[in-house]
Amino acid sequence: MKKISFIHAADLHLDSPMVGLKFLPETIFTRIKESTFTALRKITATAIERKVDFVILAGDLFDGEDRSLRAQSRLRREMLKLEENGIPVYVVHGNHDHLNGSWIDLKMPANVHVFGSQVEMKTLFTKTGAKVHLYGFSYPTRHVFERKIDQFQKIDGGDFHIGILHGNESSSSEHDNYAPFTIKDLREKEFDYWALGHIHKRTTLSEHPPIIYPGNIQGRSRKEAGVKGFYHVSLSQNGVEMSLIESADIIWEEAEIDVSSAGSFFEVFQLCREEMNRYRKDKIGTLLTVYLKNINLEDDQENKSIHDELVELLLEEELEEESFVWIVDLQISESKSTDKEQLATEAGFYAELFHTLDHYNNFDHALAPLYRHTLGRKYTVPLSRGEQREVLKKAEKLLLNLLNK
Repeated sequence: MKKISFIHAADLHLDSPMVGLKFLPETIFTRIKESTFTALRKITATAIERKVDFVILAGDLFDGEDRSLRAQSRLRREMLKLEENGIPVYVVHGNHDHLNGSWIDLKMPANVHVFGSQVEMKTLFTKTGAKVHLYGFSYPTRHVFERKIDQFQKIDGGDFHIGILHGNESSSSEHDNYAPFTIKDLREKEFDYWALGHIHKRTTLSEHPPIIYPGNIQGRSRKEAGVKGFYHVSLSQNGVEMSLIESADIIWEEAEIDVSSAGSFFEVFQLCREEMNRYRKDKIGTLLTVYLKNINLEDDQENKSIHDELVELLLEEELEEESFVWIVDLQISESKSTDKEQLATEAGFYAELFHTLDHYNNFDHALAPLYRHTLGRKYTVPLSRGEQREVLKKAEKLLLNLLNK
């Protein structure tokens, strides 16, 4: 009975910047910056360890069409490792790293087979004698909205037929509708496996045949929370076996902590520390967004310390941790007595106050003295729209806390 084994990974986004991070210590910043490359090394190490027949990289290997030299160099290094172990690699490029970009090309080793801009088939004979037909295409430009699936045609003679497609399932409106297809479209091709890319959330669209999005290998913002990885797949006449290999060195998580039982700052601190430890993973870094709910401390100074000092104290012990849990954002809920909607109905003053906040757009005038100051203008830049909204949100919380006193 013939059998093949391969790795299916997608959306590597090598050298991609993390979004929503600031004021990180150097050790953690360096590790985050390296995280996509750490995940890439996990792919090649697993392929070599498990002696797979080949590796599929289903699009968006690079984060941008310029394909940074740093990213190309790191990828080439890992591809050479696979070449030394006799493992071929089949690559399609997606909307982020399309073929029409401008970059200085670092030639990949001979084991790397890149699909062109038209759907084509490549043949592989494995060491055990199985004949594999692999079908795919690379994006010629960033925007490919045509139904490229119509160009996939099964060619007889192969023991296994695998489609590689970087695109969007048509019923999904959450993502750009690149190279759209339906599950029915893919099933009608009668392939043995569909290796998909483009969607960063791990998803199984079908089990018979397997139609799989492995998701990206490293989360890049809190929108891409949880475990990330790729699949080790074994195919035979008896069916498919798949195992998820976790690859992310940094994981984004969110935690909601109810501190209604806490009567002091120390008790809030302890509850937060316990929750952080629940998210701690061996040798993995965690970037945690914390939502504190139902704070009800009587002491004003302790309340102020939660806003001003809690995160700093929680992070003191994380600097030297390999399995760190780093709080990237702390959001504190408003108490019922300072609920915005409730206050707005109680008196015209509150309604007018919140209306002013919701429609405030005079930042340039308010900050003009700072921008015009001889020293101040050297160290300040105009606030973006997002930063302005964040300042207003914090101002609103501060006002609500003051109104509650």
